[in-house]
Amino acid sequence: MAATEATRAADEAYDVIVLGAGPTGENVADRAHAAGLSAVVVESELVGGECSYWACMPSKALLRPVAARAEARRVPGLKDAADVPLDVPAVLAHRDAFTSYWKDDGQVRWLDSSGIDLVRGHGRLAGPRRVVVDGARVLTARHAVAVCTGSRAVLPPVPGLAEARPWTSREATSAKAVPGRLVVVGGGVVGVEMATAWRALGSSVTLLVRGDGLLPRMEPFAGHLVAESLAEAGVFLRTGVEVREVRREAPGGPVTVLLDSGDEIVADELLIATGRSPRTEDIGLDTVGLTPGSWLDVDDSLRVTGVTGGWLYGVGDVNHRALLTHQGKYQARIAGAAISARARGVPILESDRWGAHAATADRLAVPQVVFTDPEAASVGLTAAAAEQAGYRTRVVDQDLSAVAGASLYADGYRGRARMVVDLDREVLLGATFVGSGVAELLHSATVAVAGEVPIERLWHAVPSYPTISEAWLRLLEAYRG
Repeated sequence: MAATEATRAADEAYDVIVLGAGPTGENVADRAHAAGLSAVVVESELVGGECSYWACMPSKALLRPVAARAEARRVPGLKDAADVPLDVPAVLAHRDAFTSYWKDDGQVRWLDSSGIDLVRGHGRLAGPRRVVVDGARVLTARHAVAVCTGSRAVLPPVPGLAEARPWTSREATSAKAVPGRLVVVGGGVVGVEMATAWRALGSSVTLLVRGDGLLPRMEPFAGHLVAESLAEAGVFLRTGVEVREVRREAPGGPVTVLLDSGDEIVADELLIATGRSPRTEDIGLDTVGLTPGSWLDVDDSLRVTGVTGGWLYGVGDVNHRALLTHQGKYQARIAGAAISARARGVPILESDRWGAHAATADRLAVPQVVFTDPEAASVGLTAAAAEQAGYRTRVVDQDLSAVAGASLYADGYRGRARMVVDLDREVLLGATFVGSGVAELLHSATVAVAGEVPIERLWHAVPSYPTISEAWLRLLEAYRG
């Protein structure tokens, strides 16, 4: 059967049914098919999901020209040449190309070439191992159904907000024109990345944050350095404020944001980037004893707990373990291996926390990059999280501007690195880098954390000179004394 439209049958049977054709769902189906199981994916929107069309790809396509210009301005011989406005139509066209112009033909061809069937429409569970698409077409699963429907931006209950039709992450990454004035609410990843992008493209941006800083899930210095850079770029940052009311008199007209301080801010667009909720409200969870609209509780093999028979899996954002595309794909590889093992009657390696059937990295080694200027990259536990977890730790910091590779990378380089060490085992629990170009440093830290590489062995991992990676040597020298 071709992926473009699977042949209808009265009651079509597959080994695995996947709800949602984003990167997570695609990978669950791919891993199941690679293990010899038949798989079908049900998708109501575009194959490729949120990441491909409204999140990772378009946001990074918008941000890459911003970072490239910022870095060029710090390099002798390029400073004057790079001190020009961005070509907005070219940047937006670049973004559009990376979303495939919001068409999923290429993704559908990949499913087809992989031997995975596609059913377009809204799929709902209808009891154990059964999925009904658009109220009529019935699919049954011999072994597993995987819910990979992801998450969506949620609007807080602020008077007038819904009626004002604000931007969420989808509108912020797909807008066709630069708003003259943009208010961004939220100091997390979406908020700071979109404030960075649209300010560079010409918007007057005000960033409103309820807490006292940015990027609260990272080390505090990450938020401080990003805040400094945003302020230097002309973003108006206000912390410790809450939106009390929103008013928009006419569609497409100015929007007024009223703060708890009594201040009013008038803008052309308002972006709300304050949280996400699972897309599980209308997928039939009630037919299997679960609560519609809830996050799915799963074990480390991604199997939903409390469902008789152990056939239901919740993979990616829906389980609320780590709302990141790469973590969803990681979970998909784990879930695919677990589903195929159980289908073959092979024992699950539940006792091996780093084995083929356990998504341990979701708890101990989650990597993330924030593509602001400077970039912020982290993996594993922060110093505060490690302390709360009861580890006996030592924290080592390094000023990245003192590393030869960083000073060559850019004049006036500003950045910082930190590693958090478990003193009892002398392995890394976490690492954070902030600075230009540090995103590509992160995987080495991820390997060290996930691999629980002893400090004494890391001492023999020699960084090339002169690169920013020499930050590792400086951190280790400071640790060893």
